[in-house]
Amino acid sequence: MPEIKLTNVTKRWDKFYAVDHLDLDIPDNSFITLLGPSGCGKTTTLRMIAGLETPTSGRITIGDQVVFDSDQGINIPANKRKVGFLFQNYALWPNMTVYQNISFGLSNVKEEMPSYDFEARKCKALIDALKNPKDIVQNIEDCRDKKGKLDQNRAQLKLIDAFTLSIYSAKELFNMKLHEAADPQAEAKKQSDALKSKLSSLEEAHKAKGESLNEDCAIVKNGKVVTSIRKLTKEEVDLSVRRVSRIVKIGMFMDRYPAELSGGQQQRVAIARTLAPEPQVLFMDEPLSNLDAKLRLEMRYELQRLHLETGSTFVYVTHDQMEAMTLATRICLINNGVLQQYDAPLDVYNRPNNLFVADFVGNPSINFVEGKATQNAQGQIELDILEGHKAVFTPNEAFKLEEFFAKRDADSKAAEEKRIALSKDKKEVEKGNKDEVFKYHIAKIDEEDYSLQEEVAVTNEDLVLAIRPEAIQLDAPGAEMEGTIYGAMPTGMESTIKIAIGNFLLTGVVFGNTLFQIGEKKKVSFSGKDILLYDRKSGKLMSAGSLEVR
Repeated sequence: MPEIKLTNVTKRWDKFYAVDHLDLDIPDNSFITLLGPSGCGKTTTLRMIAGLETPTSGRITIGDQVVFDSDQGINIPANKRKVGFLFQNYALWPNMTVYQNISFGLSNVKEEMPSYDFEARKCKALIDALKNPKDIVQNIEDCRDKKGKLDQNRAQLKLIDAFTLSIYSAKELFNMKLHEAADPQAEAKKQSDALKSKLSSLEEAHKAKGESLNEDCAIVKNGKVVTSIRKLTKEEVDLSVRRVSRIVKIGMFMDRYPAELSGGQQQRVAIARTLAPEPQVLFMDEPLSNLDAKLRLEMRYELQRLHLETGSTFVYVTHDQMEAMTLATRICLINNGVLQQYDAPLDVYNRPNNLFVADFVGNPSINFVEGKATQNAQGQIELDILEGHKAVFTPNEAFKLEEFFAKRDADSKAAEEKRIALSKDKKEVEKGNKDEVFKYHIAKIDEEDYSLQEEVAVTNEDLVLAIRPEAIQLDAPGAEMEGTIYGAMPTGMESTIKIAIGNFLLTGVVFGNTLFQIGEKKKVSFSGKDILLYDRKSGKLMSAGSLEVR
């Protein structure tokens, strides 16, 4: 499968930037999720790679092929990019059977392909199947009901799956009636010998024309495979349909109509239809959003298995962080058209690049705690937090606040210079949907109207702690800070709690089936080395470490 590379890709409408100078490398055989809130640009990104949307500028390559380049005027249409697209709406033809829905696109394919001797291919496939007469008989006999009546259609489907045959070859194999023969082994040998004789005759006929057949029964002349511009034969179409129906396990539904299928089965049909032309890359735009919660979970497992079995590159759009975390090899998190972070799921969760990523990923949401900070001689950060509590943040790796602030200011200056330089380019348009530092929410008992709050002057002393709910510990030895249980939601194996410290509310997750009483007093502390420290001015991650309240 090919690598996909986006270089400086932008899509805008007038001053609105849906995608803003995006650089992205998608390795082959990866499962990438484009994650972000509604309207962030993830579907636009997907559609530009697929060829359904034309970028304003930039370059896109799929494998060795440049499919879009604004400077060179290249824009390969979607139907030439050999990609599959699975939409939120399954878009199945209601008047067609499952088989017809899957095969519809295949029957319209017309391109240069190898020329095969299909009769020879069928002979080879049947000869291979006849090497296992016991398996043939067993598969057919398994299709008898309690009264001993044989279900011929089911038997043919079993032969298709067992020996990787088309329906036409499966019917021919069934009609050899090995299951009725007194000696299936002898009958199989007799049928096999007849097929070998026929295959030999076909090979001799090609030899007389100065041709030969390779292992796959493609016609070879002068050492090269003969090709021609043609459509797929019924046999080829059927083999493709049966191949993908095996992958998604819908072989028994071929004669049904979409209305006769459940939502999950319809989804499988849509996936099979997308896989049938063997696309280089499979794009999926929120394909599970129409399913109920239980079915969504089952289909996630199916997509994981499908990715491994096909070896394809999957690019998946979702706003559901749980889907992104469980499915992806890497998450591409976008906000306001700008790439925020591109990392493995656990890296995105444990080390969010900025306040937006920290807030967006995780359920329940992360806790933000503002603090005034100074760094002591040992490199620890001393903070005043939660209305008068003293805390010490110990970084996992040594760093200096002054060095961080110097680099932040230098980066900010360089970004501004780059913006000014770009504004002088006549092709560039000033971004109307401005990028701003993420405005995080701090939960309080007495909520204030944010629209009425005045902007606070932020200095280098103003930092933000981000604490995952699972890091909050209750009644741990040595804990000194006291809180009050404000709310508790037990779910069996864990409880999600709200704990009040002064006017502030923190969300915690406590594992086990402990019952909590509203108003109960608890000692609160923070465990682990994954407490995150952010710069309030830029919103960027400074360090991860441990936090002790004194």
